[in-house]
Amino acid sequence: MRGWGARRWITFGLVAFGTLFTVIGVILAGVSISFLTDAERAKGTVVSLEWRTDHSGSSRKTRGNDGPVAYPVVEFTSADGKPRTFESSMGSNPPSYDQGERVDVLYRADSPEDARIDGFVSLWLLPLIFGGIGLIIIGAGTVVALVGRRRS
Repeated sequence: MRGWGARRWITFGLVAFGTLFTVIGVILAGVSISFLTDAERAKGTVVSLEWRTDHSGSSRKTRGNDGPVAYPVVEFTSADGKPRTFESSMGSNPPSYDQGERVDVLYRADSPEDARIDGFVSLWLLPLIFGGIGLIIIGAGTVVALVGRRRS
């Protein structure tokens, strides 16, 4: 009886934790979808790369590298004709963009300072990471439950 109870708690913990991660992934995907439905498009230029060793805003590090990470600083002109500048929240090493590179920019018309580079990583990386990890953990909980049920 002792092993059965432990497996039950492990199964519950894995499924609950996996569900939490999956829900976070779905919420983040919803935020990206909401942003895309309201977003205006503009052409921008990477004007500089902001190198930081502080990875607190970084969502990824390449090959376990603890060196500096480059965050592209992009300039674009919003629909009201004003030049705008923003620093991407996604950094990488090696840099994903070169200085002077033209990029597509998405921004909210009512809040042009809320801008992102139109790319897969900036829009979908976090939802995929959270959702994917959540589904893997739910799968592990399901396997534990099925193995426990077969042994009973």
